[in-house]
Amino acid sequence: MKINKRLVMTFKTTDDKKVSLSVDDPREDITESEIKSAMDLVVDKNIFAPNGADIASIVEAKVVVTDTTSYDLEL
Repeated sequence: MKINKRLVMTFKTTDDKKVSLSVDDPREDITESEIKSAMDLVVDKNIFAPNGADIASIVEAKVVVTDTTSYDLEL
């Protein structure tokens, strides 16, 4: 069994669509203010242009935890 954590940050683009950026294995002690600051930096620096549209604003952030169980199916 493997547990994965991912920080998913969702933004709105100038063409009014949502786009997400994710970070695998975020720090356990990451704070909401650190996440907001990082997201504000993404908007301010304007270095991403998904599908040609700029990232205009932040929408939400969440940590997603998945629990994966692999099976060896060779009998």
